[in-house]
Amino acid sequence: MIRFYGIPNCDTVKKARRWLEERGVGYEFHDYKKEGADPKMLRDWCSAVGWEALLNKRGTTFRKLPDADKEGIDEAKAVKLMSEHPSLIKRPVAIYANGLLVGFDTDQWEAALC
Repeated sequence: MIRFYGIPNCDTVKKARRWLEERGVGYEFHDYKKEGADPKMLRDWCSAVGWEALLNKRGTTFRKLPDADKEGIDEAKAVKLMSEHPSLIKRPVAIYANGLLVGFDTDQWEAALC
């Protein structure tokens, strides 16, 4: 069983969920929109993969941030922004027995989960 984090409407999250279901991989889904993003959890993820891998700078949410929020980003600022705006977290994130997957890459997921 893995813990799967994302936003239900996200196309990439939908693809990843479908992929898991097709392979019979059990998961618990954490909806950022309803359940938020815990700062301690985000710090742990940053320790595992780096804040740069988690912060989605390509999306609309990041582009709409005030310039002051986009400048001088370090890990602490990234965690603060992602906890306040969970849409800034790259999706999906999957926690499994041996690690953490960020984003949906079928080859990477196949190697890690199957």
